[in-house]
Amino acid sequence: MTDNTIRRKHYLLFIIGGLTAILLTGLFNKTIHYTSTNESCAMCHVHPHADVTWRLSSHHNTPSGVSVKCVDCHLPPEDQKARFLTRKAYHGFHDLYVFLTKDVEEIDWVEKRSIEAAQRFVYQDGCLKCHTNMFPSTLSEQGCQQHIKYLRDPENTSCLQCHHNVGHYRGEESLNIEEESSEPKEIFKELTTVDKFETFVEKLPGTSVSFKMIAIPGGQFKMGSPASEPYRRIDEGPVRDVAVDSFWIAEIEVTWNEYLAFFNATGSQGRKEAIEVNEETDGITGATPPWGAPDQSWGKGTRPAITMTHHAAETYCRWLTQVTGRKYRLPTEAEWEYAARGGTNTPYFFEGSPKDYESDGFLKKIFGINTDVISQYVIYHENSPYKTQTPESVTANQFGLKNMLGNVAEFCLDYYDPQVYAKYPKGVVKNPRGPRNGMEHVVRGGSFKSTAKDLRAARRDFTKTQAWLVTDPQIPKSIWWYSDVNSVGFRVICEYNAEEINSVKK
Repeated sequence: MTDNTIRRKHYLLFIIGGLTAILLTGLFNKTIHYTSTNESCAMCHVHPHADVTWRLSSHHNTPSGVSVKCVDCHLPPEDQKARFLTRKAYHGFHDLYVFLTKDVEEIDWVEKRSIEAAQRFVYQDGCLKCHTNMFPSTLSEQGCQQHIKYLRDPENTSCLQCHHNVGHYRGEESLNIEEESSEPKEIFKELTTVDKFETFVEKLPGTSVSFKMIAIPGGQFKMGSPASEPYRRIDEGPVRDVAVDSFWIAEIEVTWNEYLAFFNATGSQGRKEAIEVNEETDGITGATPPWGAPDQSWGKGTRPAITMTHHAAETYCRWLTQVTGRKYRLPTEAEWEYAARGGTNTPYFFEGSPKDYESDGFLKKIFGINTDVISQYVIYHENSPYKTQTPESVTANQFGLKNMLGNVAEFCLDYYDPQVYAKYPKGVVKNPRGPRNGMEHVVRGGSFKSTAKDLRAARRDFTKTQAWLVTDPQIPKSIWWYSDVNSVGFRVICEYNAEEINSVKK
């Protein structure tokens, strides 16, 4: 074979290889282009309402006629080639897996609509690619403030906080706070009489609302968590011996039925923040109407009331004191933990370690965990369908209290101080009430969003007023309603005074 023949074969192979490469590249680009169309997404993406809600949204139904595609929001921009392709492959295989293995009727689409879930598959790079001008002439003052906040702290600020509903239409937000319609019930006309220290049912005069108050005998317990407790946080120690007096505490968290009785009796009309009447006067000015649906459209009734501020919870307690003649207030942190423990001194009032129920670790993620025990007592991340539940869903603790560790976290009376336990005097601390002043208040207990490590009886948290009011459109911000947290509520304490009980007997 001559050299020319060999060269011609090499040239032919080179040409064939080049043409094959061009063909494969073209085919690859065609595949990438096709799989980036809305029609391709709809083939495997099993969300039954995705296409309809997108067509009604401001990203499709626009004055200019420009329509934003699925990949514009749910993938990084195409100019970030490597990241675009890797995330495209990940989401594509994930959607295909769901399409082939899951029953669409069993998927919790409500949970998928939450901001926390949306942040896993909405990319802010896509937002910024289209919205290059963050300060258009039509931007409101509130919008300017939020965009400035984003530019200053992009790591801790998300476009979804304010623009959660722009990609898929969720319906018009209503200002519905009225009590849900139900069959006529008995209207209580007289005050409840309590003449001894025992559990009683409080009936609110002029309403059909009642709730159980559990008598908790005073006692001594160890407050906080030992250094050996799994997932312990530094603000949970040092462990202190604490004694609390007897008190009554609500069997369940304050429900919407209870809170609406307060709102309907005291609510301020209009959008302007009301100036509260002095405590010494007879009147109590209640909350202004909320922006949006405060129950998140999950339902009211006996579900725990949520989205009200700590100030609103304290005002509710003042109103309750006024209408019942008994001293109601939020629990102190010590009273709350004493009640939550139910006489136990373990991470939970039921058996098991946090490590048994926490789903961290490779093997647990593959094989899952046994949640039979914890799910009997707590509404949390694993069994909540990502929303609050009614109280009959769980079993009470040893004191007869339901959902002390879950469903919603609960406000306490104390200001928050991460080092307060170390500041208490030596020996047994009697009825501690935390620091005299502060910026934020203690929040105790886990919620429907929490995993097992944050359901421990000693776990401490606190209000985050500024972060919980980011998207509130009012200036100044509301003192009654949080706009950016839906997992915090409260339950009430009624103080026990032996002298007052004895006077009732006489």
